[in-house]
Amino acid sequence: MFVAPDPGRARLRNSARAVVGVGLAVAVAELCGLSLVASITGGLAALLVLFTVLDSTVRAQRVTTALLPVAGFPVLTLATTLHGVPLARDAAFLAVVFAGVYARRFGPRGHALGIFGFMMFFVTQFLHAQPAQLPELYMAVGLALLSAGSVRFLFWPIERRTPPAAAPPGLPGTGLARPTTRQAFQATAACAFALGIGQVLSEDRWYWAVGTAWWIFVNTASRGETLVRGFRRVLGTVVGIAAGLLIAVPLHGAPAPTAALVAVCVFGIFYTAAPSYSWMMFFVTVMAGLLYGLLGVLHPGLLLLRFEETAVGALGAALAVVLLLPVTTHAANDAWIQRALHCVRASTAASLDRLAGDPDADPAPHAAELELLLGRVRMALAPLVHPLSPLRARKARARQVLGLLDDCAREVRGLVAVAADPQASHDARLAAACWRVEAAVETLTTPHGAPEPAAAPVPRPHAGEPALAHLHGLEHALVALHVPLRTHPRAPLVISA
Repeated sequence: MFVAPDPGRARLRNSARAVVGVGLAVAVAELCGLSLVASITGGLAALLVLFTVLDSTVRAQRVTTALLPVAGFPVLTLATTLHGVPLARDAAFLAVVFAGVYARRFGPRGHALGIFGFMMFFVTQFLHAQPAQLPELYMAVGLALLSAGSVRFLFWPIERRTPPAAAPPGLPGTGLARPTTRQAFQATAACAFALGIGQVLSEDRWYWAVGTAWWIFVNTASRGETLVRGFRRVLGTVVGIAAGLLIAVPLHGAPAPTAALVAVCVFGIFYTAAPSYSWMMFFVTVMAGLLYGLLGVLHPGLLLLRFEETAVGALGAALAVVLLLPVTTHAANDAWIQRALHCVRASTAASLDRLAGDPDADPAPHAAELELLLGRVRMALAPLVHPLSPLRARKARARQVLGLLDDCAREVRGLVAVAADPQASHDARLAAACWRVEAAVETLTTPHGAPEPAAAPVPRPHAGEPALAHLHGLEHALVALHVPLRTHPRAPLVISA
């Protein structure tokens, strides 16, 4: 988590901004005289604003932030009103789960609104909120949105200076063939299982099982991804519980050190979210223990119950993705790797046009999209490269694919940097090299394309020809990808499946 790439220190700045945004939201709630329950609700709302709103433009992010109360306030009302009616509350919770997951089909905005709605229901269970507390809960959430929004869009506008890349669209499909629709049914079934077994374990803390099942389905697209994410969540929770016994329990809810450690946890959640889901869950678990300490209910038995509920939620998610409308791992692999390869071709073509003098050609967005797509490829291949995977041959091939795609991304970044130089030159060899790159991508992305011939030796360009050097590097990486992607029909990884 400490050596993962952080171009422009974006993760570091985003994590520091999250601490400021959440801290300001809680401070404003306290200054307004709101209760501890309301302050915690406001802090969670601020965290969600900074964590889940991921639209591709600042304007769209502002609109999504403004729409969060539309999803959150009705759910807050529903959850608190039904708090004393268990059967109706449980049915409403499952309806919120289904709607929240189904909303992901509408892109980043639907994703953010769905998560916010779910978490508003979850936090009312966590804090045992009552209908009489609704006015101050509304006020706390509203103040949190204003505070976090001010930090994000006015005082520390990271996205304005470095526009975020557009998130890659989800996998295509209609009806039950659409992955988000399948996930809505899977997540609802998993949460129903978690809710039932979780209530057998505890009538007061069952919601941790439901929360585990829900979050395991966030940002996953296949059966393998979901199972690996469940394992990592349990692992992070176990380590977090051990830390909670050493850190949170001895504090006994002391306000000042607890607030400082919660700020550290918020930073850790944001900083480790991208490179390590297990470490992110470690910080989430420690923060939950600290908040229980503030509420005066923390004890070692509660942390043990937290583990049991997490295991139940992970089991529910595993059963749902295996038994109900599964999306196979290699099908998701195929889709994401093909998208990454097409993005390589688009980046190359735009760079060549820019070098040829076209002022409207801009390869930078394609390069940024490629980084996001490679993140999705890594997530899709995670089940194959996991240390516990018994499929050694496929693990080796998956690692080879990831290494070669990283080589492609490195060469694309270099090519884009050269194309941005107004003094860079263009000659006929660049066009020929670009054509070979496009041909290599076409071979890899055509299901029954002709076999890729062995790469002919290419003279190494001298230092004065950086664009040509990057294109030759791309060509060699793409030709090398033919071996792990297209030559193992009996052990499918991608495409050949």
